[in-house]
Amino acid sequence: MSASDRPILIKKIKKGGGHGHHGGAWKVAYADFVTAMMAFFLLMWLINTTDPEQKRGIAEYFAPASVSETTSGSGGILGGTALGDQGSKAEGSMSVVSELAPEAPDNAPEEVGQSENLAAASEEALRAEIARREAADFASAAASLRQAMQSLPELAELSKQMIIDQTPEGLRIQLVDQEGRSMFEENSARPNARAQVLLRAVSRVVNQLPNRVSISGHTSARAGSGVASAPADWSLSAQRANAAREIMQGAGVDPDRVYQVAGKAGSDPLYPDDPSLAGNRRIAIVLLREAPVLPRDTSL
Repeated sequence: MSASDRPILIKKIKKGGGHGHHGGAWKVAYADFVTAMMAFFLLMWLINTTDPEQKRGIAEYFAPASVSETTSGSGGILGGTALGDQGSKAEGSMSVVSELAPEAPDNAPEEVGQSENLAAASEEALRAEIARREAADFASAAASLRQAMQSLPELAELSKQMIIDQTPEGLRIQLVDQEGRSMFEENSARPNARAQVLLRAVSRVVNQLPNRVSISGHTSARAGSGVASAPADWSLSAQRANAAREIMQGAGVDPDRVYQVAGKAGSDPLYPDDPSLAGNRRIAIVLLREAPVLPRDTSL
């Protein structure tokens, strides 16, 4: 066969890919990496946006449960023993409940004493605050009454017949007699016009405070008799105190606020050195101090 008659053969050589793209495995690794990074940044965001209390709750949620320190059953709750006290399974067992309640701490009496001291201190502080406010109210009422006495012409001339002071009982307002200027007619229980003006002025101040009111009548001793209080002086002083109460109630004082109306005759003179002075004849009106809110300790 001649050379021109030979068949032409074409040989195709397929080159290798030089490992190619590893079959696509790198995509899986890259996806895992991106997922881990997203989880990491999500965790960082959660840490920055949660408060400490939420962080503690998350930590407790993911905390592993407590496990026994040993690999045997004796490390559990029952310590390898049975619940029953009798029977073959109870040999060598110990009591599951060692004590029903925890013992009181050694400093329990001290803590109780501290609580009592704190309660007593709070009570004393409350009493002191009540007394302070009450004293301020009494001082304001006394100032208002003195100002009224000076501002009104009909009361200015009577200011010398009024004595205002604070006593352990409360704010005391006394309407006293002067020589030639009596609050009552002689041996009469009816206040004269001068006394009625003063009682109405006192009533206006009394109405400014909520305190209860005590009213007492006083007489002077009879000169040269040597007797501080004659039998008739007791009833006369009581009648004068009651007449003052009626005028004050007519001026607007609530009857429920009147705590006491008493006649003391000459038993409590304003001037003990001379019980017969006219100034011992008087009407005493006391705005009583209120009782403390908390009772005092009456334990024996």
